[in-house]
Amino acid sequence: MNKKRKRNGNSRGVKGNKGQRGTTPLRQRKSQQNVLSGDQVEGRQAVRELLIAGTRKTREVFLAGDLDDAPILDDIIDLADEAKVPIKEIPRGRFESMAKTESPQGVVALAAPLPNYEIEELIESKASGSKPFLLVVDGVTDPGNLGAILRSAECAGITGVILPRHRSARVTPAVTKTAAGAIEHLRIATAGGIPAALGRLREAGIWLVGLDAGGSTPLYDLKIADQPIALVLGSEGRGLSRLTRERCDELVHIPLQGVLSSLNVSTAAAIAAFEVSRHR
Repeated sequence: MNKKRKRNGNSRGVKGNKGQRGTTPLRQRKSQQNVLSGDQVEGRQAVRELLIAGTRKTREVFLAGDLDDAPILDDIIDLADEAKVPIKEIPRGRFESMAKTESPQGVVALAAPLPNYEIEELIESKASGSKPFLLVVDGVTDPGNLGAILRSAECAGITGVILPRHRSARVTPAVTKTAAGAIEHLRIATAGGIPAALGRLREAGIWLVGLDAGGSTPLYDLKIADQPIALVLGSEGRGLSRLTRERCDELVHIPLQGVLSSLNVSTAAAIAAFEVSRHR
């Protein structure tokens, strides 16, 4: 390691937050087939949150050898050192060949795959007694969109996310970087089919609210925002599938004032999640 890089005392305080942020319980999970991946984390904020959360093992951290002296890099070094995670400073050429995103910001971490929760675990109320506030993502295929959705979901207080196992973006390095660490604090489950997953949520007493440009109810008139709820998002092009739409209790739209007829799915997700959060 470059001995000239200073150690920032503030990062010790950051470490003290371990287990206090986000919604992911700190516990050992039984082995199960994992389709989430997320084992390569790129970007300074994403790697920092990986180390702060401590919900999965970080195997190694790689730093490009020509980095600046930004405080966040000192945090990463100190957090990795405290967690006894090996840190390697490598030449820029080797680093670039390892990275899988266009702008990894000189930091890559290798970690255990993300824990894959069961849907029933997302339905359970947390120890705080808060009602489930879930997000169901039906077929978003762009990694940038999925990462932005997950970042907004964590910031809005979403307590669990359900992703389809097929025809959807996986949690790739591009997703982890765009999510900026949100995946470390979210409980994420996968489902073989979204319509069947929605049926399980309904049986558990959770209201299913689909976000659809043709929905009859304006988002701001939603009356059940303070109830156990799951926001359901469709894919970038076609929106909600027919079966998914049919299983929703209510379809809502975001009123638009401009000429364009639709919003990017990640923008729509952020607006809807924070509007529901406002009522909770």
